[in-house]
Amino acid sequence: QIVDSVFTRSRTSSSVLTTFCLRCLLAFRDPMAMERANLLNMAKLSIKGLIESALSFGRTLDSDYPPLQQFFVVMEHCLKHGLKVKKTFLGYNKSLWGPLEMVEKLCPEAGEIAASVRDLPGLKTPLGRARAWLRLALMQKRLADYLRVLITRKDILSDFYESSAVMLEEEGAVIVGLLVGLNVIDANLCVKGEDLDTQVGVIDFSMYLKNDIDDYRSEERRISGVPSVPIKLHASFLCLSSTVQGLQGRVDSLEKSNSRLIEELAIAKNNIIKLQEENHQLRSENSLILMKVTQGDVNCELDTYKQSRQGLDEMYNEARRQLKEECQLRQDVENELVVQVNMKQEMELAMKLLEKDIHEKQDTLIGLRQQLDEVKAINVEMYQKMQVSSLPERIPLNYMSELLSVFFRFQLETDLKIEREWRQTLQNDLERERETVSQLKAEAQQINALKKEFHRLQDENTQLKGICEEQEQALEELGCKLSESKLKIEDIKEANKALQGGQVWLKDKDATHCKLCEKEFSISRRKHHCRNCGEIFCNACSDNELPLPASPKPVRVCDTCHALLLQRCSSNTA
Repeated sequence: QIVDSVFTRSRTSSSVLTTFCLRCLLAFRDPMAMERANLLNMAKLSIKGLIESALSFGRTLDSDYPPLQQFFVVMEHCLKHGLKVKKTFLGYNKSLWGPLEMVEKLCPEAGEIAASVRDLPGLKTPLGRARAWLRLALMQKRLADYLRVLITRKDILSDFYESSAVMLEEEGAVIVGLLVGLNVIDANLCVKGEDLDTQVGVIDFSMYLKNDIDDYRSEERRISGVPSVPIKLHASFLCLSSTVQGLQGRVDSLEKSNSRLIEELAIAKNNIIKLQEENHQLRSENSLILMKVTQGDVNCELDTYKQSRQGLDEMYNEARRQLKEECQLRQDVENELVVQVNMKQEMELAMKLLEKDIHEKQDTLIGLRQQLDEVKAINVEMYQKMQVSSLPERIPLNYMSELLSVFFRFQLETDLKIEREWRQTLQNDLERERETVSQLKAEAQQINALKKEFHRLQDENTQLKGICEEQEQALEELGCKLSESKLKIEDIKEANKALQGGQVWLKDKDATHCKLCEKEFSISRRKHHCRNCGEIFCNACSDNELPLPASPKPVRVCDTCHALLLQRCSSNTA
């Protein structure tokens, strides 16, 4: 402060040599502090000159505006101050794109401009990307916010800057605070076609020295014109007296016109009040008519839904009854089929046993025939022996031949009788088997008919299930439509309550503090209306959006209204 005051006195007394000596002495003691002070002063001059010229310019700034170009040059020098030199394969590199690129990680909102900078085709160097980033952040009016987030992280900046750099000292915070004033400026900068890699960033001091020289010359003219002041004052007095008289007449006429305008204003206010009352009454009538029409539609839809539901319930019960009957019939058919299959298996087993018995009897018959042949052979042998025998008491040949004939006839009759009995037995068994086979064929045909009937019943069951599912889906859709109608009625009731309650829309000039957090509004902390309650809040307390009955699109609401509306919506949904 002492050095700045001495510098100011030396400039007013035109003692340039003394000022130069003092600044040289300060530079020899702490050269980095001197650089920071110079950069801070240049930033103040550049930002102040840019804001004043932009406000007098009165329209959107472009890239060719000289004060804006000088501002970017000064910001580039401030960001480059104390930047560490990093060693790479190609040599030593000193670029400010590294710390600016870290803003994307600290503030996710900066990711959009960082991605845009990386996608620009004409940028090949990190310095060009940093210059493009500064221009895009200024157009977005978030340059001060991004740099404020960056300077708060000293641990990250220490990797890129020396300990005595501007970004790590108090001067950096002051510069970031000055950047907040640039939010009033609208800039439209074309970054895509501009050559930002090869620009030379040189500060033009003539723009700021011109103002000092003009002030010094005007001071000299003022001092030289002091002796002629009384004469000029007398002439000015005469001129002013005539002007006062003319103005007095104009004041009288203006007062008359003002009184007339006040009366017209009172009449207009009365007309506005009447029109507002009529508008309020018409809105109330319109809301009531809308509610009646909506209620009628809802009642009609509800009656239709009840009738449809009753008819669908009857159809559903009938389908369930038919399904139950078909299931019972299917169960009976399946049980009968199981019984028939068991009977068929038993008959097959009996057939096998009969066949086995017939084979055993055939084997027995063959064995008896063999025995009969053996007996015959023995009788023949005995007969031959008897003929050869020389017994004294020989039986007469005729008697013997009769006996043999009788014996053979008796034996043949016995064999014939046995054969007939076996034949009759086999014929009876064959008849029984034929009857069993015919009975099994009839049962097989009945089983096939039952299978066809079972498949038909299965198809009908599937169709009935499909009809039931379609009816249940229709019932669900009707329930959804009914719930939507109820929600619409609730929204209309809320809108009617809001219209009848007459919520007050608070004016901007009446609010100086946020109603929720009670923080004072400023350039950085702006005012935002809650579209539900009409009060004014800061951005942090009203950073919510919900659709209201009066507006189909989501609008800004405060935290209190947001919680209340969410609770109401959840209760309606439940």
